[in-house]
Amino acid sequence: MLPLPSHRVVPLASISDLDHIDTIGDGLVAGGLPVVEVALRGAHGLPAVKRLVARGDLHVGAGTVLSVDLARRALDAGATFVVTPGLDPEVVDYVRDAGVPVIPGVLTPTEVQAAMALGLDRLKLFPANVFDGLALLTAYGDVYRDLRFMPSGGVRMQNLAAHLAHPAVFAVSGSWITAAAPQGAGSVAAAARAALDVAGGRGTT
Repeated sequence: MLPLPSHRVVPLASISDLDHIDTIGDGLVAGGLPVVEVALRGAHGLPAVKRLVARGDLHVGAGTVLSVDLARRALDAGATFVVTPGLDPEVVDYVRDAGVPVIPGVLTPTEVQAAMALGLDRLKLFPANVFDGLALLTAYGDVYRDLRFMPSGGVRMQNLAAHLAHPAVFAVSGSWITAAAPQGAGSVAAAARAALDVAGGRGTT
């Protein structure tokens, strides 16, 4: 089994322009944050995974994986971790059987306990901004003490420190770093460095 990403900040990239793929890759590497979760939300998602994997200098995952078929295509493209917005046991089993880590999305206690029943202890809290994500993390941290969460949805530079400081959080996911791609690789690198500064000057646990 491949390891889970060890980076505390996981940039999320929704690719709307093929020209941004290399910009994002160059910027993340230059900024010292060589990890990216590519959202499979449109036609450019899988090609972006393949192209970023081919670089050889990034830890590339696939996000917004909604089915076993999409999980299969993501793994065929070279994704080394998979993130889902919801908890689908079939997707979880397929990805883990392939020896690849999966971080499924949960929001309710029922979903959290269903994930526990599958033997998972690293989960995505999504969408964290629908409710008070930090309060929800505190409640879950008190009850589910062996679990750690990656909040996603509404996490940005302004509240990054508060999320990373929470004891129930192992990482955060957000799109503000890769959103700088239209301004060039230098802007992506600067956003990555700023996030690493908040994370204590390092990208890993």
